[in-house]
Amino acid sequence: MGFKFLISSKKMLSLIAAFMLLGTNMVMAQATAEAASPAAGTDHGWATAGYYTLLFLIICFIVGIVGKILRVFDLTQQIQGKQPINWNNIMGVICLIFLVAGMYGAYWEYTVQGKMILPDAASIHGVKIDEMFWTTTVLTTIVFVITQILLFFFLFKYRYSAKRRGHFLPHNDTIEKVWTIAPAIVLTILVIFGFFTWQQITNSVDAKGEPASINIDVTGHQFAWELRYQGKDGKLGNTNYKLVNGTNKLGINFKDKYSYDDLQADTMVIPVRKSIRLNIHAQDVIHSVYMPHFRVQLNAVPGLPTYFKFTPTITTSEMRTKLDNPTFEYLLYCNKICGGAHYNMKKVVRVVSESEYQAWLAQQKPYLTDKLKQDLKFAEQKSAVQQNNRLALNN
Repeated sequence: MGFKFLISSKKMLSLIAAFMLLGTNMVMAQATAEAASPAAGTDHGWATAGYYTLLFLIICFIVGIVGKILRVFDLTQQIQGKQPINWNNIMGVICLIFLVAGMYGAYWEYTVQGKMILPDAASIHGVKIDEMFWTTTVLTTIVFVITQILLFFFLFKYRYSAKRRGHFLPHNDTIEKVWTIAPAIVLTILVIFGFFTWQQITNSVDAKGEPASINIDVTGHQFAWELRYQGKDGKLGNTNYKLVNGTNKLGINFKDKYSYDDLQADTMVIPVRKSIRLNIHAQDVIHSVYMPHFRVQLNAVPGLPTYFKFTPTITTSEMRTKLDNPTFEYLLYCNKICGGAHYNMKKVVRVVSESEYQAWLAQQKPYLTDKLKQDLKFAEQKSAVQQNNRLALNN
């Protein structure tokens, strides 16, 4: 009765027709776009989502119909006095099929989508992060395979049978100790391993005797990253959010002498095998500095400067050769959805040799431009300071 109502329901049939029409339109539009412009057809977006949603609904509908047919067949067998369908055996077999299909799906994920994984880490600490990742992945994969096989095999083996009595084990101290202590030991080892690794990675202070890190200010705002490099004095000047305006977008305090030679850049260029210290700031909402190839990610929080230190180990040209991709570039992303134009927050990061870095650095312009000097009346202030110095010497 319910099945008949489902088939005769005008609303249900109208809904199916609408989904089929929507799916057909999406597929036709996708095919037309690809034929007109191959580049335009590379990102299917909602068309792909709509297609798989429609496919899922159709499969559910077919499964419902098959279930109703089997139910009718089962009732017919009982009316005729024949042996009804043994649903317990059917469910047991379905569990085995689900186990095989699920294991194949996991294998497919590892082999097909696993090829999309990032290449080898291009930083020293990135190697340690990858070690943590693969250790965790291997352990969880082993546990996943064992538990799924046991789960579905037990469902099949111990399915209901009138010839077999059920045995109830309400309590077993040994089993409870095993499944409590074993995971606790494994998780403790992973947590301790991760704690010491993370402690080394987040150490942003230069150790005694080692060369000073190259300081780079990375400031996020909707919707761009601003970069500031230290000048010849090797130090960055102070900033103050109250000084931010149209010409001084970072709020640099030019009363600080170390800010005079601070450099601005459109591309983050860094020397290979040199320690880099990113001073991370945000001017409006929370952003996140994300450089996946270096395994670098840290939030940029308004009013709370954060830091990340790393050492790149593979130049851009070396990575292009390694990936056989002549147009490859390292990129700096924002890994927080910070607004409508979040996708614009991208910067090219280029790793070069020391000589190339020095040559590039010599071509960068300081933040203290002539226009900014004029706006800040910098020349007048400097003249007044010099005059005061002369008066002090005469006295």
